[in-house]
Amino acid sequence: MLNNVVGLKPFGIFLPAHDESYIYFTESNATADFMVDCLEDLWPMLKTRFKPHTIAINADNGPENNSRRSQFMKRLVNFAIRHEVSICLIYYPPYHSKYNPVERLWGILENHWKGQLLDSVDKVVGLARTMTYNGIHPVAKLITKIYEKGVKIGEKAMERLEEMIERIRGIEKWAVDIPCY
Repeated sequence: MLNNVVGLKPFGIFLPAHDESYIYFTESNATADFMVDCLEDLWPMLKTRFKPHTIAINADNGPENNSRRSQFMKRLVNFAIRHEVSICLIYYPPYHSKYNPVERLWGILENHWKGQLLDSVDKVVGLARTMTYNGIHPVAKLITKIYEKGVKIGEKAMERLEEMIERIRGIEKWAVDIPCY
């Protein structure tokens, strides 16, 4: 899809109850740090508008946002502590992405810019802003920070993180709670 177009990688956050979408792009690597930075960017609005005590994140269990990915879990635990909010991670099993609502967003975006020459960052981000999902335009942003691949924490640090999270028994790989401490 987009990975070969002007070097941009997308990440989306979708609020299905409101049909609202937030599309972030990076020219760097789409890492765990990039994903959590996008959540950090969106958090002030979410906190003000919804005052949540828990965030439910439905994710695709990709290599950068997997619940065994040490840097991703470290960043989410730190997010939960800093913002005093619990996080429920719910992962779709392999080959079930069609049930993930954010996947529909990507399909609409591809149809929206079909036939366009995506030859600049401004063009890609601008077209993302002009698409609509159920009549609502997404917020589209470029994150300019440079993200290094392969950032991870040590085994001991991950063991401490594992003590701070709750893997749901029987579906440990697919459901993780990060309680607010």
